[in-house]
Amino acid sequence: MTAPSEADVRLAAELVRGAGALAAKMRSAGIGDSIETKTSVSDLVTAADKAAEKAIVDRLASEHPGDGVLGEEGSARESTTGRVWTIDPVDGTYNFVRGLDWWCSALALTDGDDLVLGAVYSPAEDAVYVGGPELPTTRNGLRLDAVLDTPLALACLTTYLHPAKLRHPVGEAYVRVASQAASIRILGSGSMDLTAIAQGKLHLFCQHSVPDWDRLPGAALVLGAGGATAQVEAGGVLWSLAGAPAAVAEAVEALAS
Repeated sequence: MTAPSEADVRLAAELVRGAGALAAKMRSAGIGDSIETKTSVSDLVTAADKAAEKAIVDRLASEHPGDGVLGEEGSARESTTGRVWTIDPVDGTYNFVRGLDWWCSALALTDGDDLVLGAVYSPAEDAVYVGGPELPTTRNGLRLDAVLDTPLALACLTTYLHPAKLRHPVGEAYVRVASQAASIRILGSGSMDLTAIAQGKLHLFCQHSVPDWDRLPGAALVLGAGGATAQVEAGGVLWSLAGAPAAVAEAVEALAS
C-alpha cells in the first residue's frame, strides 16, 4: 500500500471542503432551473455538481498536472504519474435537490492499483473526513475510534436496491444478505453512509454496480478506521461491501452461496 504525503492529505481536505461549500452556496441561491435527469428520475445532476467538479479539476490541473482525474460529471484526464483523483462533487444529488442534508463532496486518490486516501466533506455537519489504508481516519482532524467488529446479525445494513430488482437474481442475492441483518437503512449517499460506518454508527455497506466515485472515497475511510472491504459477484452483478470485518465476511459468504 502507498502512504499519502501530508501535502496530499491537506490538499484532499481542501478540495472536498471547497467543492462542498460551493455546492451548498449554489443550492441556497437556487438551482431549480439547472436540474437535469441522467439515467432515471432519481439520478440527477445540477449546475452545482458541475461547478464543484470543475473547481476540483482546475486546482488539480494547476498543482498536479501529471495526475489523472476521473469525475462523475465527465471530467477525465490521463495520468502520467500513475496517480488518479476520482471525484464525486455532490454525492447524494437527489437528497441535495430535495433539501435533505445527507449529501457530500467526495474524492479518492489512487496510485496504480493502490488506494491511497479518501476524503469527504459533509456541509450539514461542517465535517471533513480523511483516511486510507495507511492513514488513520480523522473527522475534522480528530482520529476516529477503531470500527467495532460486529456480526451481520447485529449489524445495521446500508444499501440501495430499486424495488423492481427484488424479483430478479440480483434481488435474490440482496435478500440473502439483508435477511440476516439486524436493520436496514437506505439513505441515498454511499459516501455519507460510509462516513457513518467509519464512525461506528452503521455497520455494513452492501450495494451492487457501484462506480469508483461512489465506492473509493468512503472505502478508504472505512479501511483507515480498521474496517474491511470486499467485492464479490452474485446475481450477475458485482457487489461492493465495506464495514465491520465480521459483517463483511458473512455478507460475502451469503452473496456467494
